[in-house]
Amino acid sequence: MKNVIIIGAGPAGLTAAYELLNRSKDFQVVVLEETEAIGGISRTVSFQGNRMDIGGHRFFSKDQEVSAWWRKMMPLQGGKSYDDKVLERSSALEAGGPDPEKENRVMLVRHRVSRIYYDHKFFDYPISLKWQTIRQMGFFCTMKAGFSYLASCVHKKEENCLENFYRNRFGKALYSMFFEGYTEKLWGRHPSVISADWGSQRVKGLSVVAILKDMFRKMLPGKKKGEVETSLIEEFWYPKYGPGQLWETVAAEVEDRGGRILFGSKVVGLERGPKGDITKVIFEKDGERTAMEGDIVLSSMPLKDLVECMPHVPDQVREVAGGLPYRDFVTVGLLVPSLNLKNETDIRTLNNLIPDCWIYVQDTGVKLGRIQIFNNWSPYMVENPDERVFIGLEYFCQEGDGFWNMTEEECAQFAIGELVEMGILGSKEDVLGFHRERVKKAYPAYFDTYDRIDEVIAYLNKECGNLYCIGRNGQHRYNNMDHSMGTAFEAVKDILAGGKDKSNVWNVNTEKEYHEER
Repeated sequence: MKNVIIIGAGPAGLTAAYELLNRSKDFQVVVLEETEAIGGISRTVSFQGNRMDIGGHRFFSKDQEVSAWWRKMMPLQGGKSYDDKVLERSSALEAGGPDPEKENRVMLVRHRVSRIYYDHKFFDYPISLKWQTIRQMGFFCTMKAGFSYLASCVHKKEENCLENFYRNRFGKALYSMFFEGYTEKLWGRHPSVISADWGSQRVKGLSVVAILKDMFRKMLPGKKKGEVETSLIEEFWYPKYGPGQLWETVAAEVEDRGGRILFGSKVVGLERGPKGDITKVIFEKDGERTAMEGDIVLSSMPLKDLVECMPHVPDQVREVAGGLPYRDFVTVGLLVPSLNLKNETDIRTLNNLIPDCWIYVQDTGVKLGRIQIFNNWSPYMVENPDERVFIGLEYFCQEGDGFWNMTEEECAQFAIGELVEMGILGSKEDVLGFHRERVKKAYPAYFDTYDRIDEVIAYLNKECGNLYCIGRNGQHRYNNMDHSMGTAFEAVKDILAGGKDKSNVWNVNTEKEYHEER
């Protein structure tokens, strides 16, 4: 039996634990989780009978292995959707009783709507070229955007930063309206100092041309066929009670197969053998330090912290890892009776609520980055979805800054004030309750020493043969959940095959034609 230590009980760590235990009886698996929760940034948080999805997680992937894995864990729900049942006054809902357990553990098929809120107007996200968009922008602004885009087609800029990456695909005018301010709000840096690699990770094939192709594809017979950029998808899957429900299910499966998950276990050190392999993982739990022996280590902890825990690392490698930047994240959940936003779409919703999953707030006059409407992710996320609206207000910040250090009351009042200022809430008195969640190192960032990250990767691959870096923070890569799972699949394949080349693990989500939102 080989002892496998997995650092982190997020999507990558739990996927790796399940796959190892499900595919072989040759491993004893222990998962070390620093917090008391399952799922990492994909966890679901409860508040007064309502549920918050930390960050928002659409279940959609072009990786068939990932899609099949999701459906194995939680099958798709058949029959009418929850929305239809409520609109028809479902007897089950009126009775107030819970569904049978087998009906609870399912994926719902949800309609994807995300829009940009800019200058008190809604625009499609990603930006579309519909008549409504042109009307909202105005004739002069539309013409300016069109000529700006044509100019960008003729005079391509060197893609040595994210600003040039966006301008090459959308033109200066659209970039200034819909990308520049929001990107700076998200990262705390202007796009001109952020690596274009971030665009390659997140935007890839999306451009004005891709949007036009998608429009024409929908006009033609058989419009559902063919490849489409993932940002342009119209449906996605979603666990009935949020993404945390899936990962709690996986955690139970891991433990049923003999794996152990140790909560409140923060990794603080690593020991290495003469050949550089990791021999022990040192963690703190309940004030005590324990050194656990391991034959194989899979790490989804931040790459920066991993190298800091590791002895005998060359100074230049430690310098690069120590300079890798992150962006931290705060979600403020607000329970309200309604929103001051009318549903002017043709999508039917409860109480005529706007159908958006996310609203991207482009206005630079407010700190707010995005609004989640949990009712639209899954109505089961809200205790009374036909009477209440539960929203999540997403703020990007740095651990220890003024916003991060606000009390929960101060933070909630700040957020409420911004919604009133934007006209989304009528008054502060409309709020029935609030809850705040803070997430450290939520977003690996692509500036500072990021341009030298290959030095860290090369060192770890060469010197630490039994170490596999997986997941978003484990690779310091802005991966989605399916990509994080993909790194776990590839690492497990290498472990089972006894291979030493980890390039397949690091190459997940480097193909140029793929795009997906978080």
